[in-house]
Amino acid sequence: MKHLILSAAALALGTGAAMAQDTIRMGSEGAYPPYNFINDAGELDGFERELGDELCARAELTCEWVTNDWDSIIPNLVSSNYDTILAGMSITDERDEVIDFTQDYYPPTESVYVAMSEDADLEGGVVAAQASTIQAAHVAETGATLLEFATPDETVAAVRNGEADAVFADYDFLKPVADEDPDMMIVGEPVPLGDGIGMGLRESDGELKDTFDAVITEMKEDGTLNELLIKWFGEDTTTYE
Repeated sequence: MKHLILSAAALALGTGAAMAQDTIRMGSEGAYPPYNFINDAGELDGFERELGDELCARAELTCEWVTNDWDSIIPNLVSSNYDTILAGMSITDERDEVIDFTQDYYPPTESVYVAMSEDADLEGGVVAAQASTIQAAHVAETGATLLEFATPDETVAAVRNGEADAVFADYDFLKPVADEDPDMMIVGEPVPLGDGIGMGLRESDGELKDTFDAVITEMKEDGTLNELLIKWFGEDTTTYE
């Protein structure tokens, strides 16, 4: 679950009430599998696409999906370019000052390092991370040289081409990378970051927030949310009791 560092551009409040619209526009990044990604048919796919479609169906809402670059995903929500964010976004106090969140739909998890050597220098070497994330902020505080990129794929490529000693990101994003590439491996200790993932909404859309909160609760209680978590993240993923 990625953690966006808010920019000053996000501090302006949006206007309008999404519930008054005929269609709810669901915003995502489309570049962070298995949370969200563009499939071979050119369509948004992943855990959050399937979850969002189910939430809309249960809430009897007509929804459409919009993709947006990560670094401007909150400002464009506030500017009413879409009505929700489902993009692996952790709930933080900083964000909560600008936008609102539903309850979490993914429990807190860990971030990890992936490198091409078990001896990669995580404290004094070069570590790649996606720009404007708490992972990037964490790397900057460790003493390592932070190398930031706009997209997650670029951070991994930086390790493969020798620009960086390691990449630091969510476990669920990097584990498949390490599993599929025999030259890459998880190194060092996992780092717990964040307080779970929630759906972001404008502060003015309290009715829409309440609607989605109710159906998230319903999916937790009937077990279908856990089923989706296991489908997309595996049997060992953290689920709701």
